[in-house]
Amino acid sequence: MAADSGDGRDKDSGTGLPASIEAAWGLRERPAKGPKPGLSLDRIVDAAVALAAAEGLGAVSMGRVAKELGVSTMSLYRYVAAKDELYILMQEAVIGTPPPPPDPATGWRDAIAAWARAQREVFHRNLWVLRIPISGPPATPNNVAWWEQGLVALAETGLDDGTKISVILLVSGFVRNEALLMADMGAAIEASGVGPAEVMRRYATTLKRLADPDRYPSVARLLESGVMYEPDEPDYEFEFGLERILDGVEVLVRGSEGGSGGGGGRE
Repeated sequence: MAADSGDGRDKDSGTGLPASIEAAWGLRERPAKGPKPGLSLDRIVDAAVALAAAEGLGAVSMGRVAKELGVSTMSLYRYVAAKDELYILMQEAVIGTPPPPPDPATGWRDAIAAWARAQREVFHRNLWVLRIPISGPPATPNNVAWWEQGLVALAETGLDDGTKISVILLVSGFVRNEALLMADMGAAIEASGVGPAEVMRRYATTLKRLADPDRYPSVARLLESGVMYEPDEPDYEFEFGLERILDGVEVLVRGSEGGSGGGGGRE
């Protein structure tokens, strides 16, 4: 094993990644034995994931994870140098590899839609992942595998590579934002102690009293229509938004078919 620089980065590997992330790529051995028999990087990550699932990401700290494992906090630093690294490894553990790609005969639109829905399912199973700050592009094996599958879904579009990356960022950003919004709204509804339909009814009733029709005529018309009293199907907003995004991508694809194939992408 190459010498460690003391800040969790390997001087000789050239990746610039922390040792724990290099271990995820198989570039170095994971420490197998620690100060306490049975302690390992996998056990640390599993304990942190369980803690986040039970109490939220805010409950995860090196000290709390060490307590859950019955070891000293300092013993964890032999395996992972900082909490931010632990977050990355936790995310890597729960997102897993993407599902098998659709049949090769599947069109790009259905393929990228399936990719987006699969991402959404991962987020909904692990809502705490949405609280992990985004610190850079994919840097772990499973994250890169998802990126790869998204690019494969767009392979037959005729878009240039820069535009494909932009599409991936657009779609994945939408998925993440929608999941985060739904998570926050779900938490608020749960805290209210009543169901979604009643929450919307109360909101519409309150807004109707507050929104002066002369000042907010469009809002007043919306409230009078009664649509705010009718909760949508759980997946309606997601599917609506995804389809509208793909409508826009389809315009790019058609343009690339009739032009140079560049798709109006980056220089």
